[in-house]
Amino acid sequence: MNSRIALGAIAIALFRGVVVACTESTQPDPAVPPQPSAALGGFGTSPYMQQMGPTAQPPGQTAQDPNASAPPSSASPVPEAPTLSPAGMAAMQQGTGAYVAGELEAAKQFYRQATQADPLSAHAFHALAVVEERLRDLNADSSYQRAIALAPKFEPAIIAYSLLLIRRSKYAEAERLLTEKRSALGRSAAITATLAEVKSLQKDTGSAQRLAQEALKINPDYRPAMVIIARDHYRNRRLDLALYALTAILDGFGEENPARDKDNPEAFLLRGLILREQGQRAAAMDQFRKVVQRRPDFVEARSQLAAMLLEAGNAQEALLLLEGAVKYDQHNIPMRLGLGDTYRLLGRYADAKREFEWVLAREPSSPQIHYNLGLLYLFAPSIPGMTPKEQIAAAIRELKRFQEVRRKADRDDSEELLQRAKLKEGELAAAAAAEVAAPLPAVGDGGMGEGGVGEAGVVAPGVSAASDGGIAEAGVIGTPMPPGAPSALPSGSAMPPPGAPPESSPGGLPSAPPGTPPAPGPSAAPPPSAPPTAPSSAPEPPPAPPPAPTPAPTPTSTSRAPF
Repeated sequence: MNSRIALGAIAIALFRGVVVACTESTQPDPAVPPQPSAALGGFGTSPYMQQMGPTAQPPGQTAQDPNASAPPSSASPVPEAPTLSPAGMAAMQQGTGAYVAGELEAAKQFYRQATQADPLSAHAFHALAVVEERLRDLNADSSYQRAIALAPKFEPAIIAYSLLLIRRSKYAEAERLLTEKRSALGRSAAITATLAEVKSLQKDTGSAQRLAQEALKINPDYRPAMVIIARDHYRNRRLDLALYALTAILDGFGEENPARDKDNPEAFLLRGLILREQGQRAAAMDQFRKVVQRRPDFVEARSQLAAMLLEAGNAQEALLLLEGAVKYDQHNIPMRLGLGDTYRLLGRYADAKREFEWVLAREPSSPQIHYNLGLLYLFAPSIPGMTPKEQIAAAIRELKRFQEVRRKADRDDSEELLQRAKLKEGELAAAAAAEVAAPLPAVGDGGMGEGGVGEAGVVAPGVSAASDGGIAEAGVIGTPMPPGAPSALPSGSAMPPPGAPPESSPGGLPSAPPGTPPAPGPSAAPPPSAPPTAPSSAPEPPPAPPPAPTPAPTPTSTSRAPF
C-alpha cells in the first residue's frame, strides 16, 4: 500500500510539472515520467552495476523529488514544443497511471497515443522512450532521438539517451553527444554531471571528480552531482570517502551543515551496497528498504534486498520483492533466475520450472541456470508432466552440463549433487526391477497359481489347496497333530468306523456309498436299538478359528453312533 502511495505521489508530481510546461513557456524543465532506475543486470550481479540510467535517476530534476531546486535558467532551457492537447494530456495521465501499477505494456500504448495526439511534443516522446527502454524495445533509440530533435535543449531527453548509450558501452558516442550539447547549452550542471559519469565508467576518476565539482559550481544544490562523486569513490574502492560523501547527502553534519538530500534513493542504495560489503547486513537491508519505500520501481534495490532475504531464509518476503521487480523489468535475466529459485524454495515447482525455462531459452550457456535446474529436478518431490525416472535423468543431465560450462577454477558442490542423483537413479531402477520380479496374483484363482497351487506347484505349509476342500498335508490344517490325536472334525460330528466307506461332507471329505443312512446331526436322537448316550461331563467348546483349529476333545460317551 505504501508503495502505491509513493508512486502515486510521483505521478502527481510528474503531471504537475507537465501541466506547467504546457501552460507557461517560461518555466524551468518540467518533471518527467519516472526514469529507469535500477541496473538491468540486477539479481546477484556485481555491485559495479550501479551506474546510471536504469541504475539511477538521470542527473536532472528527479521524479522522486519534484521540489528540488532546478539548475539555473541558462542551464535549463524549456523544450521547444507546443502545449499538449487535451487528448494528449489524458493519454499521458493514463500512461503514468499504468506505469505506477507496473503495467508497462499498457503504459507504452498510452504514451504512444499521446505522441499520435501531439506529434510535436518532446515530453510525449521522452515518456514513451523511457518505458520502451525498460521493455527492451529497440524503438527507444528513435523515441529519444525524436524528443531531442523536437526540443534540442530538452535536458531530460538528452541525459536519458546518453545513459542508454552508456549502458550499451557506447561511451565514445555518449561523450560526443554530451560534449556537443554542453557547448550548445553553455553552463549546464546536468550535462556536465552526466559527462562526469561517463568519465567515471571509463576509469578516468580524475576527470570524473573534476567535472562533478564543476557541475556543483554551476549549481551548488545539484544533488545528482553529489551522488556521482560518491559513486566514483565507490567504483575506485575509496569506500571511506564514498561514505563521507553519502553522509553529507543523507545525514549532514549538524545544524550548520544539514543533509543535502535526506531522501535520495540512489544514495541509500549506494550506502547499502557498501554496508553489505563490510558485513553490516542489518544496516544494509535497512538502506535497501528505504529505497523501495521511496521508489517502488527501483529494481536494483529490490534485487539486492531480495538476495539478502533469501540468504537469511526468508523466501516469502523475497518473493514479493522479486515479483514486483519483474513488473518493471520483465526481461531482466538475473532477476528471473532469482525469482525461479525463490519459487523452488517455496515448493512452487511448476512456477520455478517456468521461470528457469524462460532463462534457459535466452541464456543456454549460463552455468547458473543449469545448476538451478539440477537442484529443482533433484530435490522436488515431483514435477508436473515428468515421471520420477525422467526427473532424475534431467537432474543428472543439467548437473553435468553445469560442470561443462562453469569456470574450471571454481569450487562447488556439483560433484556431490551428481553422486546423490546417481544414487537416487539406482534406487529407482532397483524398485522397478523388484516390481517385475514379483507380478501381481491372477484374478480368477483366488491368488493361487496354475492348477490351484503356487508358482512352484506345491502348497505352502498352513495354506489349503483348492483341490482338497481346505484340508492340507496329512488331512489337517496348519501344523500336524501329534500321533493318536483325533481328527479335527467339527464338534458333534459322528466318528466313522474303521473301514467304513467314505462319506461326502461339505468340507470335501469322501462320501458314503449310496443307500447308507446319513449320520445324525449333533442334535439328533439315537435309534431305539442303540444304548443311550450319557450326557457329557463338560460343555463342548466352540470350534477354533482357522487356519489351525484346536483338536476336538475326546468324547466322554462310550457309545458309538450306528451307521
